[in-house]
Amino acid sequence: MGLLNRLLAHPLTRGLHVDDPRTTALRRKIIREKPFLETLYREWYGRLLFRVPRGGRILELGSGAGFLRDMAPEVITSEVFPTPGVMLVADGRQLPFACAGLDAIVMTDVFHHIPDVAAFLAEAVRCVRPGGRLVMIEPWLTPWSQWVYRNLHSEPFEPEAGWELPPSGPLSGANGALPWIVFRRDQRQLQEAFPDWSLVAIEPMMPFSYLLSGGVSLRSLMPGWSYRLCRMLEDRLEASRWAMFALIELERR
Repeated sequence: MGLLNRLLAHPLTRGLHVDDPRTTALRRKIIREKPFLETLYREWYGRLLFRVPRGGRILELGSGAGFLRDMAPEVITSEVFPTPGVMLVADGRQLPFACAGLDAIVMTDVFHHIPDVAAFLAEAVRCVRPGGRLVMIEPWLTPWSQWVYRNLHSEPFEPEAGWELPPSGPLSGANGALPWIVFRRDQRQLQEAFPDWSLVAIEPMMPFSYLLSGGVSLRSLMPGWSYRLCRMLEDRLEASRWAMFALIELERR
């Protein structure tokens, strides 16, 4: 794991800590300069935008290195610390919006970094109007993904854990299994604790594409032109066994 990271580490972020805001700014540059990864993000963003009301007040939580606003200018971008391209510095557990002031909240790879997701879900209930959406793309638990996340990824992946993360930095704190824990393993607990949220959809996806892209930390293993071919091939695999991510959609009752 350590040797692989050293060999494939992207030179722009080598030596920087994940909690350093400079890392987030450089990752924004990395995404735009890696065609395979940029195309993957465009697919993710398209999936998110398809499920929210366009033209409404949409908050992107943890915008950081992303570029969703390029595709949807109405989106309000946010991050937990100041960084270029972000409109609002905010913590998901205490958002600066009026009750029912948002039509939707979207995020990519953010939920599993939130230290207290119960507090976030309660705050999202307050901020999102009835009929509004909470939509995210997050790591997911399958036999394949569990092996990958535990052996080839730097973040913890602990399906046996609870809903809260140990104290840590704003981005270094994580449990990649947290979305699966809340929305699959503890689905009954979710429904009892948050009756105002209706779980609309869980769509597991993408067994290999993110790995091949190198993500935001490693060099890309594939050229941009191969993205469509890779997606066609992996879509033939059984998602319940092979997916590494899932799109999760909730509706505010």
